[in-house]
Amino acid sequence: MVIKFENELYSIFSVFHRTPGNLRGFVQAKMRSLRSGSMTEHRFSSEDRVERAVMEQQEMEYMYDDGEYFYFMNIENYEQMHLTKDLLGDAVLYLIPQLKVSVEFHEGKPISVEIPAQIAMKVVETEPGLKGATVSNVTKPAKMETGLVVQVPAFISEGESVLVNTAEGTYQARA
Repeated sequence: MVIKFENELYSIFSVFHRTPGNLRGFVQAKMRSLRSGSMTEHRFSSEDRVERAVMEQQEMEYMYDDGEYFYFMNIENYEQMHLTKDLLGDAVLYLIPQLKVSVEFHEGKPISVEIPAQIAMKVVETEPGLKGATVSNVTKPAKMETGLVVQVPAFISEGESVLVNTAEGTYQARA
């Protein structure tokens, strides 16, 4: 959820309701500023009011990057737009061509990009696979096509596609 607090937009990460002893209850919220990207914690009392920011979502397809900007195309009207690496954050490690993402806009300006929970990526560099290593729990680093390094099982070899969990950056399964 995105809220407007102190004339700034914040993305909420976690919320805990606390009632310490005989004191009044409060809500402890961990949130990230969408303008600066910094994480902050704030205690909201029961009298505090926050406004939920109205966000507009558009389905877009990632096309390519030129080193500075990342280019996306609106699926409905084929309009193209570019976003900076600062706005995308860690999502740049998961952007492969033709990936469909959801871009959130606030008052016509792009605020954030939501990528799928799992993405099939190609392994471009890793140590050779071991025969018969399908049961062991041994992992090795593998470099994906975007430059992301993921720990994969020993039986994965170069050229294979694997599913990567985008929330944790971990190997899930062969694709």
